[in-house]
Amino acid sequence: MPSPIRHIVMWRLRGETAEERFAARLKVKTLFEGLKGRIDGLTRIEVGLDVSDVDYACDVVLVSEFTDSASLKAYATHPEHLRVREELGDLRIGRFQVDYNIEEAGA
Repeated sequence: MPSPIRHIVMWRLRGETAEERFAARLKVKTLFEGLKGRIDGLTRIEVGLDVSDVDYACDVVLVSEFTDSASLKAYATHPEHLRVREELGDLRIGRFQVDYNIEEAGA
């Protein structure tokens, strides 16, 4: 039986000033949260904005869960997800990702 999968992505964003970086963070959060209920197999989506303000931190984290790896694969090319990526354009300057089976997390 296919197992649920967690997809975590963290980004560093463009912005010369604190205001520009904050606006970029809000844009990422708003766009990704807008995917709730729009993509089959996407069972959870949460977007967090960094509050640590340390120089090595990422700006935004996306934690999402999918029913199985096939759903995650379909998400990558889903028109709604592609629309979000296009709207973000080159706002992202660094990207880090981890995908794992949820059952394995507790082992």
